[in-house]
Amino acid sequence: MTVSTPGTTEVELAIGGMTCASCAVRIEKKLNRLDGVEATVNYATEKARISYPDDVAVDVEKLIATVEATGYTAVPPAPPSEHGDTDAGTTAAEADELQPLRHRLLVSIALAVPVIVLAMVPSWQFEYWQWLSLTLAAPVVVWGGWQFHKAAWANAKHGTATMDTLISVGTSAALLWSAWALFFGDAGVPGMTHPFELTVARSDGMANIYLEVAAGVISFLLLGRYFEARSKRKAGAALRALMELGAKEVTVLRNGREELIRTEDLAVGDRFLVRPGEKIATDGVVVEGSSAIDASMLTGESVPVEVTVGDSVTGATLNAGGRLVVEATRIGSDTQLARMAKLVEDAQNGKAAVQRLADRVSGVFVPTVIVIAFASLGFWLGNGAGLSAAFTAAVAVLIIACPCALGLATPTALLVGTGRGAQLGILIKGPEVLENTRRADTIVLDKTGTVTTGQMTLLAVHTAEGNEENEVLRLAGALEHSSEHPIARAIAAGATEKTGELPTPEDFSNLPGLGVQGVVEGHAVLVGRDSLLRDWAIELPVDLARAKAEAEAKGRTAIAVAWDGQARAVLEVADAIKPTSAEAIRRLRALGLTPILLTGDNRAVAEAVAAEVGIDEVIAEVMPEDKVDVVARLQAEGKTVAMVGDGVNDAAALATADLGLAMGTGTDAAIEAGDLTLVRGDLRAAADAIRLSRKTLFTIKTNLFWAFGYNTAAVPLAAMGLLNPMLAGAAMAFSSVSVVANSLRLRSFKAAD
Repeated sequence: MTVSTPGTTEVELAIGGMTCASCAVRIEKKLNRLDGVEATVNYATEKARISYPDDVAVDVEKLIATVEATGYTAVPPAPPSEHGDTDAGTTAAEADELQPLRHRLLVSIALAVPVIVLAMVPSWQFEYWQWLSLTLAAPVVVWGGWQFHKAAWANAKHGTATMDTLISVGTSAALLWSAWALFFGDAGVPGMTHPFELTVARSDGMANIYLEVAAGVISFLLLGRYFEARSKRKAGAALRALMELGAKEVTVLRNGREELIRTEDLAVGDRFLVRPGEKIATDGVVVEGSSAIDASMLTGESVPVEVTVGDSVTGATLNAGGRLVVEATRIGSDTQLARMAKLVEDAQNGKAAVQRLADRVSGVFVPTVIVIAFASLGFWLGNGAGLSAAFTAAVAVLIIACPCALGLATPTALLVGTGRGAQLGILIKGPEVLENTRRADTIVLDKTGTVTTGQMTLLAVHTAEGNEENEVLRLAGALEHSSEHPIARAIAAGATEKTGELPTPEDFSNLPGLGVQGVVEGHAVLVGRDSLLRDWAIELPVDLARAKAEAEAKGRTAIAVAWDGQARAVLEVADAIKPTSAEAIRRLRALGLTPILLTGDNRAVAEAVAAEVGIDEVIAEVMPEDKVDVVARLQAEGKTVAMVGDGVNDAAALATADLGLAMGTGTDAAIEAGDLTLVRGDLRAAADAIRLSRKTLFTIKTNLFWAFGYNTAAVPLAAMGLLNPMLAGAAMAFSSVSVVANSLRLRSFKAAD
C-alpha cells in the first residue's frame, strides 16, 4: 500500500521469512541505510512501514530489493476488501500456514520421545537401541528442524548469527557426529550402552552418541515456535472485530419504496431507514424522526444520546428508541468506524519491535561458541592429539553450548504463568508483553466499563413529603418497563429489584426527548424531564428541585416522576462505579503506577468518579479518536504508559500504549488490541496482571540464566576434551529440570487479598 502526502510518500510492505525479533531489527537497519528512508519493521504483524521524501531516488521496487537482499521477502499487502477490511479473508490463509507447523511439531514429538527415553533409561537400552534412535532422530533434526537450518543458512549468507544458527549447527553436529560414531566408531556395536561414570576424563568420542540432544532441542523449540505462530495469527483480529461491528444490510428509501441492499452498496446522499433495535448502517444526518442512540459499542460511553432531525449519527451505533430516516454523508473508508480501524492498524504497526532476551544474548554467545569450537579443533590438531580427539572436543563444544533448556526457558514460564493467570482471570499474549509491565510508570484508565460498570443504573430515589419510595418505583417502573430507552430500562430494572413484579400500564405513550406518560393502576403517571411535568403545569417542589440540581452536579441523569397532577420524586440514574475500583487504584499505586482517568464524558462526571476512587489526574471530554493522541502525548513526556480499556474506542489507544490491558467484558476489538486481557472484568485484576507479568518475566530471566549457565560453564571442559558424555547429558538434563522447576513456582502466585 502506498500513500502520498505533500512532499512525502509512505509505503507499507508485508515481510516474509522472519523467524525472530532480530530479523525485524536487521531489515529495519538495512532500509534505514537508504538515503532519506525512515522505516519501522514490526515482527508481530510482519509489516514494514516506510516513508521517504518525494525528491529522493527511492521507489517500491528498490525497497523490496533491499529487503530481499537481506534474505527476506517483501510484497505490498493485499488491497482492502469492499468492506474496507485490509485483513478480510486472511483467516483461511493463516490457518493454512499454522497447519504445517502443527503437523511438523506433532511428528517431531512422536519421534523424539522414544529417543530421549531410551537415552535416559539404560535398563531399556536393548541390543540395537542406538540404531533405532538414529532412525527416529534423523527425520526430527533434518525435516523437523528445517526452518532453523534455513534461517541459519540465510544468516550465514549475510554474515550474521542468531540462536537459529546455534540450534542448526549444534543439532546438526550432534546428528552427524552420532552417525559417524555409529558407522565408523564403537557406538554401533551390538549391546552398546551409555556409560554411567560422571567423571571428567578425556575421550575420543567414538563411542558416544548425542541423538537425544538433537531430537529434544528441535522438538522443544518447535513447541515454542508453534505457540508463537498461533499468537501471531491473531494480529489482524482487532481490525476484523472493528469492521464486523457494522451493519451488513440496510433498508434504503427509493422512489417511495423500501429496498433491502448490502451496506457496501450505499452511496452518499442515499436515505435509509433505521428501525428500533437496528444498527445505523453508516455515518449520516437524521432527516426524519427522533430517538435515543446507544453508542456504547463504539464510544464506550453508556449514556444514550438523544437525536432528532438535523443531528449527526455514526455508523455501527444502535437505535434504541424510535424510527429514524438517515441520509448517508460518509461511506466506506471515510466513516468513523473505518477511521478507527485505521488508527488501530497504525498503532499496531508503529510499535517498536522488541528484541527477545535469548536473541540478545545469542548475538554474543553464538559467535563466541563457534570461535571456541574452531579454536579447540585447531589447538588439539596442533598439539598432535589426533583428528578424532580434536573433532571430539570441537563437536562437544557445539553440543554442550546448544542448551536443551533454552527451548524450555520461555515456553514453560509462559505456560505456567499464563495458566495461573487464566485461573485468576488474566490472559498474557506473549513474552514481549512482559518487559513492558516492568517499565510502566503511568496507567491510563478508561472510565466507562473499566472504572464503572458501563451500564445505566438506578442509584437513588428522592421522594416528596408524604410519598413512599416503593410506591414511586412501582408506578414509575411499570411505565418505564414499556419503553426501550436505556435509562427507562435502568429504572425498570431497579424498580423490579426492589419491589418485585411490576403492574401493567393501562395506557402508554412515548414522548421522544421528553419521557413517557400513561395510566398505571388508575393513576395518570409522568416520568421524564422536568420540562414534561411543566407541560402539564406541574412544578418540582423545593426539595426535589434541590435533589435534581445536586444529582446533575455529580454528572448524573435526574428523572422526575409525577402522577395525579403532583410531583412525587426525582430518580438518579448513572453509570455506577464498580465496588472494587477504589481498592484497585490503591493496588496500582502500590506497584509504582500513577493512575490517570480518561473519558469522553463531561468533566463534572469524570471528576466525581475520580474523587470517589482516589484518582488525582483527569482527562475528560476526549473524542474516541483523540485517545491515541493523549497516550502519545504522555509517552512524549517520557512516561511508559499502560492503558486499561474495554470499548472499540479504546482499541487504538490500547495498541498505542506501551502496555495495553483490555477488560474481557468489553468488545472483541479492544481485547485483541490489548497485550493483557482481564477476563474477570474486575479492575483489581489489572494490578494482579502486572504483578504476575513481572514475576513471569523474572522467571524467564532466571530460566535463561540456568539455560546458558550450565552450558557456558561446561564449554571450557568440552574445549579441553574433558567432557564425559554422561556428564554432558547430566548437565543438560539438570539445566532443563532447573528451568521447569523454576517455572512451576509460578503456580503458587496468588491474587492480592
